[in-house]
Amino acid sequence: MSTISNSIFTGTSRFTNDFQQVIDRSVAIASLPIKQLSARGFALTDQATAVASLNAKFTSLQTAITNLGNSTGLSSLTTTLSDSAIARVTLASGAAPASYSLEVTSLGGFTNTLSSGSLTRVSDPSTQNVSNGSSFSVVVGGVTTLITPGTNTLNSLVTAINGTAGLNVQASLVNIGSTQTPDYRLSLQSTKLGPTAIQLNDGTTNLLDTTTTGSLASYKINGLPTAIESDSRTITLAPGITAELLTQSAGGVSATVGISRQSGGIGNALSALVNSFNAAADELSKNRGKGGGALVGNSLIAELGTKLRGIGNYSSGSGQIASLSALGITFDGKGHLTYDSTAFNSAASGSVAAVTSFLGSSASGGFLKSTNDVLTSLENGTTGTLTKAGTVLQQQIVAQQALVDQNQARVDQLRVNLQAKLAKADAQVAALEQSYIVLSGLFQAQQYNNQNK
Repeated sequence: MSTISNSIFTGTSRFTNDFQQVIDRSVAIASLPIKQLSARGFALTDQATAVASLNAKFTSLQTAITNLGNSTGLSSLTTTLSDSAIARVTLASGAAPASYSLEVTSLGGFTNTLSSGSLTRVSDPSTQNVSNGSSFSVVVGGVTTLITPGTNTLNSLVTAINGTAGLNVQASLVNIGSTQTPDYRLSLQSTKLGPTAIQLNDGTTNLLDTTTTGSLASYKINGLPTAIESDSRTITLAPGITAELLTQSAGGVSATVGISRQSGGIGNALSALVNSFNAAADELSKNRGKGGGALVGNSLIAELGTKLRGIGNYSSGSGQIASLSALGITFDGKGHLTYDSTAFNSAASGSVAAVTSFLGSSASGGFLKSTNDVLTSLENGTTGTLTKAGTVLQQQIVAQQALVDQNQARVDQLRVNLQAKLAKADAQVAALEQSYIVLSGLFQAQQYNNQNK
């Protein structure tokens, strides 16, 4: 007779193994839906992974479009100057190809002042000042501003002047004495060119003497007979094009400023765009046909394929360059684009302006805007097709896991209930078996006694 005992069945019933098999069988049957739910969860996870891979490829394609747009902008412009000694040209947003002649007729000058020699001599500006006043009026170009230094020292006065916005002067210390017997003076210089009147008053006395009266800078542009005056040596030639005047032109000779667009960066960006396009096409192909990926048969693949072909087939319908093929970009018959640099260079040498006109910009039109709009419809952080597909799949995965957890809890509870019931039954059977053994022993003893009487 069996005397099996374990952590669940503590009796000595011969049916202990049978009871355990009943539990295992019941739990296995109840667990079948969990396997199906888990399989569905795995499938959803695979789909989410596939969507994430597609999203990465189309994000790279959108980045390539952005880089192409940048290649037609400021980075594609170069500047030449026939006399680099007279000016330094800087380009910013809004600059466009152009040519100018520039003659610097005067660099102008700043007004300079110095505290009067009749004032208190200052040998230590950290403890002394040129005046005993507690507040001062700074007058620049007829505009008066009251300042109050923290302490009555020359250092504090300089700090207070420089710390007051909008004064259009720069304060500094100047030692006009020797190292052994210093004589520190307060110097105020205008921050704008021109004959700006500058004065500092302590309430009773004007403290400054003008040492140099400034003058305006002047220059001639594109041969105009009349010079243009400026209170700054940095002048604006056109939107996004500034020049810093460095020296006066010699003998009235103008320098030529040339701003041109180079096509090399555009060609490199187009090549990178083709590579990103093909990578996206390859990722789509993984989810087509027999033995394809997790998204085979999903309408998302068809939609993305249509969007991608639309990008490759873009045409402006008019203009010197009306399609990508004119730039050397064509389909190879297998869904991939190819880039012919020779064809592009030929088109660009004919007219870089025609190339940039066809490409346009992401904001204003042309290939760049059309393509950017398509990709934004896919990649937008809240409404994009790929974004929403990924979000929906993640929600489904969470919901599916919740179903798995619910069913697992139900199965676990079933196991607990069966174990409790069958453990009780096992104990009862074991008790009956023990009673049977006792009764059987008594019966056999009685038979033995009867036989021996």
